[in-house]
Amino acid sequence: MKSLVILLVIVVANAVTCFAQKAEKFDIATFTTPKGWQKEVSENAVQFGAENTNGGICLVTLFKSVPGSDDSRVNFNASWDTIVKELVTVNGKPQMNDPAVENGWTAQSGIAAYESEGKKGLAMLVTLTGGSKLVNILILTNTQDFQDSITAFLESIVLPKVTAQTPAVRQETVQSTPARRSNFKFTTTNFDDGWNGTEQEDWVEVVKGNVKVLIHYPKQGTIFPADPGPLTNAAWDILVAPRYSNLKNYRTTYITTYNRPYLGMGYATENATGKQVFVVLFRQGQTGWIEFVTPDKNTFIQQFRFDPETIRWDSESELMNPLVQMVNYNKFAVAESDFNGTWTSDFNGVQQLYNVYTGNYAGMNFNQSQEEFVFGAGSSYSWKLLVINGMVGNAKFANVRSEGKFSVINNWQVRFSKIETGPRTYYAHWSCIKGARLLHLVDANGATVYGKK
Repeated sequence: MKSLVILLVIVVANAVTCFAQKAEKFDIATFTTPKGWQKEVSENAVQFGAENTNGGICLVTLFKSVPGSDDSRVNFNASWDTIVKELVTVNGKPQMNDPAVENGWTAQSGIAAYESEGKKGLAMLVTLTGGSKLVNILILTNTQDFQDSITAFLESIVLPKVTAQTPAVRQETVQSTPARRSNFKFTTTNFDDGWNGTEQEDWVEVVKGNVKVLIHYPKQGTIFPADPGPLTNAAWDILVAPRYSNLKNYRTTYITTYNRPYLGMGYATENATGKQVFVVLFRQGQTGWIEFVTPDKNTFIQQFRFDPETIRWDSESELMNPLVQMVNYNKFAVAESDFNGTWTSDFNGVQQLYNVYTGNYAGMNFNQSQEEFVFGAGSSYSWKLLVINGMVGNAKFANVRSEGKFSVINNWQVRFSKIETGPRTYYAHWSCIKGARLLHLVDANGATVYGKK
């Protein structure tokens, strides 16, 4: 088997770069049928087959051209999933050869061992990309006896010449959607690293170059106990599908790590622009659902430094850190006019205790706190903190109050004249949810998130 792999790699490397004029034609390709082989022609493909007395077989299928991406590797990956994996069971990823270019067509080829109905062999896929078209050639064989015939057939293929072009790299900048009208002063944030965020009705939109990210607000039916596949499919149908059409090569990924991520991805047409884009829907832990929209998969990989279609079921979840970090762009500056009304933060925690030696139940310890800011006229405020903790039946209570004046030092800091025993300054920002905002205050003791009553 190893020698057969080497043989077919050499065949592809030497054959797909050489095109010679021949008489027979199917769709846009001309070719020569291997001598003595059987040929069958259908609407979407022409297939050639041969077998010998030693039980060796070979099937070569030339498929009708279809519209394709200008990225030859994207085309290969999509064809491998929709052609090879649909026909046979392959073992592992394909062994790839270097791409070759001739007459404006880029040839990508890969090979892997396969099994089908108890029979084993090698599957080789050759994709030819040019002029936004894609031609696929599939070879299945279990012997090297047909080497000369395979080589001759590949060398005979002629495709219409395509004017050579630099591989498409889309550099157009995505324009941020105008922010929704809001009672808060700031609805747009221009971050120092080039990302620009705007508050929208159902998400925060974050744009940089030709990459768009939607940080979706929580929505009913998108988070429930389920395996990654069913849950991701449900979220996709609710959050993503209504804005796209012509979904292609959709898939989800199952990764069994602690705090496991959920990933769905595919190519689709944006209804608003008519453009084909690569879409990834992602969630991990408390991020909520985040939607990534790029012109193609390569742009996604370059921006976020990993390929979502090649990660394994046991991949380290740290690969997703660049995606997780995008939730931090749901962040907007504060203004003095934003502070009004009552804002609260609540915490509850319970510990069930058992004796380490006997296993007997030893009671329940609980912690509960409620913190409240009430903002009034003239930059006035009142603050109180209620804390209850201890064992059930022996809990302790604490209630602290303060009031005074607050001032917004800058877009990201607020100073209160008295919290408990003296003045206190917080780093401050807003984050958005559907129809409301959350206030984040961070001091030396950590972060507190407040929701408005």
